[in-house]
Amino acid sequence: MPQNQGAFHDLLVVELASVLAGPSVGQFFAEMGATVIKIENLRSRGDVTRQWKLSSEDPSRDVSAYFAAANWGKKSVCLDLASAEAKRAVYDLVAKADVVLVSFKPGDAEKLGMEYETLSAKNPRLLYGHVTGYGNESKRAGYDAVLQAEAGFMYMNGEKGGGPVKMPVAMIDLMAAHQLKEGLLAALYLREKTGQGQYVEVSLLRAALSSLANQATNYLVAGKAPERMGSEHPNIVPYGTVYTTADGKELVLAVGDDRQFSSLCQVLGEPALAGQEMYKTNKGRVINRVALNVRLSELVNRFEREPLLQALIQQHVPAGAVHTVPEALAQPLGLGQLLAGENGQWQGVRQVAFTAEMVTRAELSFPPGLGQHTWEVLQEVAGLTSQELARMAGQGQIYPAGSENEN
Repeated sequence: MPQNQGAFHDLLVVELASVLAGPSVGQFFAEMGATVIKIENLRSRGDVTRQWKLSSEDPSRDVSAYFAAANWGKKSVCLDLASAEAKRAVYDLVAKADVVLVSFKPGDAEKLGMEYETLSAKNPRLLYGHVTGYGNESKRAGYDAVLQAEAGFMYMNGEKGGGPVKMPVAMIDLMAAHQLKEGLLAALYLREKTGQGQYVEVSLLRAALSSLANQATNYLVAGKAPERMGSEHPNIVPYGTVYTTADGKELVLAVGDDRQFSSLCQVLGEPALAGQEMYKTNKGRVINRVALNVRLSELVNRFEREPLLQALIQQHVPAGAVHTVPEALAQPLGLGQLLAGENGQWQGVRQVAFTAEMVTRAELSFPPGLGQHTWEVLQEVAGLTSQELARMAGQGQIYPAGSENEN
């Protein structure tokens, strides 16, 4: 395989999804080398996240920081999905596609003629990846914040005695995206065996519930309903606990076994603590977490953070600094996870990749301006002529030529 071409360089993905879950799957395929065509609705001015801007962003640009989170390496085709002729152009693209990604609100796919039954009839090898809110049996639209509440995440998240807190990243969307990627990869494998495409559906609700993991089994197996504990862990101590060092900085411990706890006490200069009956086993530490955390807080506060972290790491005690996001992104070991714009106005602009550094990624273009590739794609892939495109543009069915933003 040629360098920087990507493992999926021969796949064509048509993305009819918006916001984060579906588009992040599209960017995953783009990072792996697939051609990803993002279909955006002319009537709604494309993906709504183009308008989700911070106060510091340029209001004249249609590539927002949020939009850039999941749309690298794609081609934008903007047209009126309610137009019969524009719809036929999308069908022409779908007929050549390997994967279609959708996240339509309940009933919208059927109204637009973009549901699985219609598209698979035009392309039996098509893999149709559908992100729903609550599954096909429910007409409710899904929103990450609502699902964080309904799936128990907000109830668990927050300080003990405080109110429920939403996580600051749309984790339910991202977990659903990972599940959809898994389903589509499995479907691609099966298609190699059978030659047949299939429908792959993931709901935000089921993705959220499956991600409750040990918090779910603490209730289902052990009969203990999770409660808010801040960053504490219900089953392990000290795990997730945040401590403040002498220089006013914060670190977190993630001590998973008794050997690690003994090493922690050695580094903190109080080895006898690990031998005390109430702390020598994890069970005892869970029962006596309050008293132990008070003592550990006193000990940690005697040290400056960096020397203490290095000592803990050398003794194989899991610990880490509480970083700001800029500090996290600047870590040398994480730099390979960042994509970077290489030319024009986007030179030096960065983005976190969805694929691991070990995977051969394709070279990616910056997220496209609205409709940037409409004429190019409809001519080269759908087979429309320039005369047909000019007529459709004049009738307001597709994005007009010359008005797109350049990379």
